[in-house]
Amino acid sequence: MIQIIEDDLSSAEMIALIRTHLTNLQELAPDSPPQSRHALSLDDLRRRDVTLWGAWHGPTLAGCVALKVLSARHGEIKSMRTATGFERQGIASLMLEHLICVAKERGLYRLSLETGSQPGFAPARAFYQRHGFKECQPFAEYVEDPNSVYMSLELADQQAIPAEPVT
Repeated sequence: MIQIIEDDLSSAEMIALIRTHLTNLQELAPDSPPQSRHALSLDDLRRRDVTLWGAWHGPTLAGCVALKVLSARHGEIKSMRTATGFERQGIASLMLEHLICVAKERGLYRLSLETGSQPGFAPARAFYQRHGFKECQPFAEYVEDPNSVYMSLELADQQAIPAEPVT
């Protein structure tokens, strides 16, 4: 059973997963210039406008995802990562569903993300498309960039995900 728990970046497991995530992003797009790299650092993930969650399978960290609040109605998905050994088991979908539920509870109407345009990022783009995200124009402080693809999901169009079953 997977438990998704808010995280404060104090565990060695989460720090290691975020470091793996950052290293992997550099490997997928080694030629991207610094201005085209938008992953949040460990310090950035500790900011007040960012909430990080870990997906735990017992004592083992299976993945992570973060929500960065851009405005009262708009949030950005950051640091979505499935840990090695947990790929293709639905962890990413569980984390995304949790994030969407929290975003709705917080009154957000839109979730957006930035990902790479390189071939190595094609699985990520396909994952978000399967979950209803559509390509969009740059948002927040992003600008047109051939190394980036921007995607958004309008939450007002999504059916609410109940927090608990009704009995």
